[in-house]
Amino acid sequence: MRRFACYCVLLALLPSVAYAESGAASDFIWKVANLVLLLAVLFYFGRKPVQRFLEERRDGIQENIAASQKLLDEAEGRLQQWNAKGARLDADVEHILDSARQAADQEAQAIVAHAKASADRIRQGAQAVVERELSVARKRLRTEAAELAVEVAGRVLAEQVSNGDRERLVDEFIHDLEARRDA
Repeated sequence: MRRFACYCVLLALLPSVAYAESGAASDFIWKVANLVLLLAVLFYFGRKPVQRFLEERRDGIQENIAASQKLLDEAEGRLQQWNAKGARLDADVEHILDSARQAADQEAQAIVAHAKASADRIRQGAQAVVERELSVARKRLRTEAAELAVEVAGRVLAEQVSNGDRERLVDEFIHDLEARRDA
């Protein structure tokens, strides 16, 4: 390796020596030779670092692609999970709405049944009150009718019964009482 480096240095110095004695045609040849020598030196010394750099760059890009693919796969998996959750959510919302509707219908039926039962109790209570009031009114009416009948009968008797009839009625009443007492 050292020898090659010495040869390269000598080759690099040759164009300067040639340039000192040259003309126009040889000048061009030495410039081309100088360029070729420079490219050869750069190729010899720069080949391995450039290859290493390009390999590292390629490996880094491959790692980035692999990491990106992994992230993409994870993101697609999560997207599928969220889509599944979204589908389940729609089904859950429908289930909840159906349950709420059924509960509301049952509650409405219970309220209606309770209201009907309350209405029946109120009707029965009102009917009982009406029957009691009717019974009380009938008793009052009978009492008033009896009192009125007694009063009318008393007037009729007072007008039609004489003192003799009264004495005879009192005697019959007393006689009936004595007969009942003896019996």
